[in-house]
Amino acid sequence: VLKVLSHIDSILRSPRAPPLIYRRSKGPAQNYTKENGQECGFEHLPLTIEMWADQLMALKDLHRSLRKLSLELVPWHAADPQDNRESTRVEDLQFIVDAILEEIENKEKNSQTPPLPTLFAIVSHFQKLFDVNSLTGVYPRMNEVYTKLGEMTNAMRNLHELLELDSSAPPTVVVDTVGKLCDIINENVTEQVQQLLGTQDVHSIINKLQEHECFFPPFQALIQDLLCLLEIDNLDDILPTVQNLK
Repeated sequence: VLKVLSHIDSILRSPRAPPLIYRRSKGPAQNYTKENGQECGFEHLPLTIEMWADQLMALKDLHRSLRKLSLELVPWHAADPQDNRESTRVEDLQFIVDAILEEIENKEKNSQTPPLPTLFAIVSHFQKLFDVNSLTGVYPRMNEVYTKLGEMTNAMRNLHELLELDSSAPPTVVVDTVGKLCDIINENVTEQVQQLLGTQDVHSIINKLQEHECFFPPFQALIQDLLCLLEIDNLDDILPTVQNLK
């Protein structure tokens, strides 16, 4: 046992040991003698070992917390080899910390994020443009604007194809083209009405319509009476039925 304690004491006295871990014992009653007769103190060893045990447990807890932080910040990073071991080393913790720091440094170098006042001004400008009263309404209005923009883009693309316009033609050209088509259609409809009524004069068209209003109601009443009198339902059956009655 004395040999083991001497070995432990040599470890505690080692330059690699933390300076506050080893404390030379005080008082002759607490001193023990090594095999070579030299003085060495072991009364602090239980407290030191207990402290080491607590630190090793805390090291595991710290490793667990760093792993969670690493999964949040760098989820694509490969798992470290310590995952398959029961013991935890400081090198494992340093590896995780270095990976997180490297990722943060890369983000800072490549980040083009504007300062906070600029972002606040952008949000405020969006609220004014699209009449959003609160910050909670910004995201819904953004989604609405995105949806409407997609619908308008699809509509303009279809109009460009239907009107055989170049895809780079601005909306004003599309509107002008549609207006010209409407004018052509209206002119064709007017010509067709004039041809149907047999007149080129607007007043003559009005007279024709007035004559129609005067003639059609009595004619319709006559037809209805004939259908009832002949006990038929179809207008085309009137003439054959009358011929059969002769």
